[in-house]
Amino acid sequence: MDVSVPWFDLRERLGRTLFARVAGPEGPDNRARIHGTPGPRWFGPDSAIRAVHGDASMFVGGLRALLLQSLHPLAMAAVAAHSGFRGDPWGRLHRTSTFLAVTTYGTADDAQQAVDGVRAVHERVRGVTPSGAAYHASDPHLLGWVHVAEVDSFLIAHQRYGAHPLDPAGYDAYVADTARVAAALGVTDPPRDRAELAERLASYRPELYATREAREAARFLLRHPPLPRIARAPYAILAANAVSTLPRWACESLGLPYPPAVERTVVRMAGHALVGTIRWALGSPARTRDEEGRISRSA
Repeated sequence: MDVSVPWFDLRERLGRTLFARVAGPEGPDNRARIHGTPGPRWFGPDSAIRAVHGDASMFVGGLRALLLQSLHPLAMAAVAAHSGFRGDPWGRLHRTSTFLAVTTYGTADDAQQAVDGVRAVHERVRGVTPSGAAYHASDPHLLGWVHVAEVDSFLIAHQRYGAHPLDPAGYDAYVADTARVAAALGVTDPPRDRAELAERLASYRPELYATREAREAARFLLRHPPLPRIARAPYAILAANAVSTLPRWACESLGLPYPPAVERTVVRMAGHALVGTIRWALGSPARTRDEEGRISRSA
């Protein structure tokens, strides 16, 4: 008896559900435009940024990035006041995932247009924290923190959970690729290899601590996500793996438990299984690497 059809159907249903949750109702149209429009790209098909951003480990890295970014009080104040992460968390996820997809895979013109749109939004985001400190989302220093926290998170998640982890030179190339997007967004002299990334992260350490808003955001993201009951157990595994990759000081600042080594090992095993399942579900038999390569080479 042929059992391939039911498994294929299950994969398709799960893949569509995951993609819709991350990319939103406009996801299929955006995907067709991003991958199907001919023209020059910022990054070629064999680039390190495509290897990292195209892997299911991004599910862990994205959540880790949000937790780590919240530890800068000015960044957290801007998010709390202007992003709508509570009222419209999925909308924020859709916009972020679309931006990453366009800048990683889209044409150079579309990537620049996406960057220009984000810069226009950042220019309008300004205010004062409860403690009286002024913030402006277009501040290059603040943009720099958001960038390095994100790149560090995606890199670490890919090292641990990626289907094909890169070698050291490959991860240096990834940091260099992301620097192109960061510079376009207004980051001054973004790091271009892992050593520079580590130095830049360390330079922000004296500015970082968990405000009340950061702790509330962590509770919302980890304990009260707006998800149907059936999705809560897998999400709990995802959240546990995101937390387990944070440095100890970050967990302590956010009031999150830092699990012992044995527990971290169990969490990582569950994380590998979950990320593997997500990767299996999101694999698209209708679109091959050769097809994407032809589109990029036609640029």
